[in-house]
Amino acid sequence: MIKNIKVSIVQTSLFWEDVDKNISNILSIIKSLKNKTDLVVLPEMFTTGFSMNSKKLAETINGKSVKFMKETAKQNNVSIIGSLIIKENNNYYNKLLFVNSNGDIFDYNKRHLFRMANEHKFYSQGNKDLIVDFNGWQIKPLVCYDLRFPVWSRNKQNYDILVYIANWPERRSYAWKTLLRARAIENQSYVIGVNRVGTDQNNVIYSGDSAVINPFGEEITGIKPHDNKTQTVELSYKALSDFRQSFPVAKDADNFKILDL
Repeated sequence: MIKNIKVSIVQTSLFWEDVDKNISNILSIIKSLKNKTDLVVLPEMFTTGFSMNSKKLAETINGKSVKFMKETAKQNNVSIIGSLIIKENNNYYNKLLFVNSNGDIFDYNKRHLFRMANEHKFYSQGNKDLIVDFNGWQIKPLVCYDLRFPVWSRNKQNYDILVYIANWPERRSYAWKTLLRARAIENQSYVIGVNRVGTDQNNVIYSGDSAVINPFGEEITGIKPHDNKTQTVELSYKALSDFRQSFPVAKDADNFKILDL
């Protein structure tokens, strides 16, 4: 039987384009979670904020931020999800990394680039999804704007947890909260949404509204908007499995293919 897992969502403010300050802040948070959790989920671009200054801020996959994630995961016996600005083959990516405590790294390049902030002009689009086997749980991690595209998130009975990490502005918080619940209900999965708080250099305000949603569409966390706070919840695989068996929506789902991959 697949065991329950503990997941910690980190709703924090970010220091604009200041890698060292952000790493120091995140390190102190993760140290406080040692032996208390299995998986730590950080916001999108957690070392820089949502910056379009990709050429200046980009690191390589061997850079200090990835090294920080690997060392911190190992030293604190946790796995970590977060995204960074990474340069690969002369392309810049908003790259999500899933770093396990044993040193394994899985990556996903953000598929849907937020054109209203011109993200598509400074970053290259990803074209592959990712599902990670984590202690028997199948986890599909995605990034921010991906939330608005349900086809890309669609559960083909191949994942149990859907993760969204974000820099999602307060002025669109209603959409964020509504879509997180929709993704959980339609995919019969847990959904984890982690968003930053504070104000960035562009005077964009972020309210967080981070949450873990169960497969019924119910929030099982209680972090308040705008709070710098971390919360840990335990996810039950049995509860998920029992619900899917008693209410087998997936058997009536439509088959489809995404043609532009």
